Amino acid sequence: MFAGRKFAAFLFDMDGTLINSIASAERVWSDWARGHGLDVAAFLPTIHGVRAIETITNLALPGVDPAHEADLLLKAEAADLDGIVPIPGAVAFLNALPPERWAIVTSAPRSLALARMKVAGIPVPTVLVAAEDVSRGKPAPDCFQLGAKRLGFEARDCLVFEDAPAGIAAAEAAEASVMVINATHPHPVPTHHAAISDYGAVGITVDDRGWLAIEPQRDAA
Repeated sequence: MFAGRKFAAFLFDMDGTLINSIASAERVWSDWARGHGLDVAAFLPTIHGVRAIETITNLALPGVDPAHEADLLLKAEAADLDGIVPIPGAVAFLNALPPERWAIVTSAPRSLALARMKVAGIPVPTVLVAAEDVSRGKPAPDCFQLGAKRLGFEARDCLVFEDAPAGIAAAEAAEASVMVINATHPHPVPTHHAAISDYGAVGITVDDRGWLAIEPQRDAA
């Protein structure tokens, strides 16, 4: 697992990577999908890791304003925070990192991200890139490139922690290294990248330049 590799910084997706918000998100999106006559079971897998406005735009529903619907969904998600919890080990892992060496890069709007982080007990980073900070969301690389830039580094020198295909593709497009988090998946994500079940599987070391290395703590999954 990245033997001998060191990284300038870590960039974390949020939902499914640092927190488990699946139940909340799927409750809200299921209601929305039923209201628009969609097949809920077929639709739900498409929502993860992607900005709401792009999910809705991609549906091309007649007479639907994606920006308006995304705003309604934001309000509904912000009102339903029940059951949101941190991924095991995530809080301790983040607290062990130098604050200037990590960022959260999420497809959620900033207000929703902060609300979910508060409920889950996730520390607020110095750098938070949210949905409104980029014109193109995941799988475009813009968000991870911006997160790295705000920390003062190049994305190719960073390690991205992700759980969703769109986010993994965005990290690859940004030329970052990738660690896949399988905590919220019933089966491990098929990937050629390094993968762990949760943050109890890894620790970190920091060298005298502040660069970060991953150290296995127990068998990764």
